[in-house]
Amino acid sequence: MSKKILLEKHKDVARIDQTEKRTHGWYVRVRFLGKTHSKFFSDGKCGGRYSSLLAALAWRDATEKKLGKVRTDKHIVTVSNTTTGVVGVRLNDKLNRYEVSWVNGVGKQGKTSVSINRHGKDIAFSKACEIRRKKEAERLQSS
Repeated sequence: MSKKILLEKHKDVARIDQTEKRTHGWYVRVRFLGKTHSKFFSDGKCGGRYSSLLAALAWRDATEKKLGKVRTDKHIVTVSNTTTGVVGVRLNDKLNRYEVSWVNGVGKQGKTSVSINRHGKDIAFSKACEIRRKKEAERLQSS
């Protein structure tokens, strides 16, 4: 690894520089199954900015492995704000349909919907969930 690693973005790792509090280092946050695991890596304690970043990345990777979380630099949404309980699938009562949304491998938003009038509520929901699952699998397989 070269020092250009300092210039790259790293998933779940944030730089903290608060001169007034004399706080400089990397903050790592790993979220999995509704729990957050976090740790701060101080430049002073780790031997500098580069060393603290390497320690932070190593801790992140080891923590994900220990928890059983798949290591990827792609953003994965695991919490749903919808009442369906399925990420990317929401019920639109006004239009009587399930709406499906996703982000493709190059970061472009995609959307479609499945009619409840045409398929019935249970089948429409199943179809919407299957569309979402396929689109998420496609995104994670593309590089």
